[in-house]
Amino acid sequence: MVKLNKIYTRTGDDGTTGLANGERRAKCHPRVDAYGEIDEANSAIGLARLATSAIPELHAMLERIQNDLFDLGADLATPPSKKPLGYEALRIVASQVARLENEIDILNAQLQPLTSFVLPGGSPAAAHLHLARAITRRAERRMVALAQEGESIGEAAVQYVNRLSDFLFVAARVANDGGAGDILWRPGQNR
Repeated sequence: MVKLNKIYTRTGDDGTTGLANGERRAKCHPRVDAYGEIDEANSAIGLARLATSAIPELHAMLERIQNDLFDLGADLATPPSKKPLGYEALRIVASQVARLENEIDILNAQLQPLTSFVLPGGSPAAAHLHLARAITRRAERRMVALAQEGESIGEAAVQYVNRLSDFLFVAARVANDGGAGDILWRPGQNR
């Protein structure tokens, strides 16, 4: 259980932050940047939830995702360490990815197939979900870049964030009156 009695500690005044394993890293370190991007995606989903209360099934899915994103932030904030943590590190697991895939399938079954790419927008809920999708894609790029720099990132963590952007795309279509309110791309329309 997390207990936060004091919000400011002044330990970050030197431009560093503490990871969950006790290590200190620069606030601009790619690992810190990656879980910061996840936090931004989570915040965007919070905004989207304000506009999805009329779609209870989707609203509940987004709430579960927000909780998962805190798990993902904890996962990213806890790189493997040679010294014992004294607790089991929280990691994204395959069952979270599978649940997200199942929810994508449930939502997608309600939609007609696309005939073009979709422009971000339509209803306010869909616009928020598209923004969350774009932020999630950026978070995924940060995580992949971190892994390519030799930092350890769990396979399920990368899979989860990849599926999440797919989920948010499908969710935006659901929020656009089941796709009826989607704004379709018209290639070359303004030439």
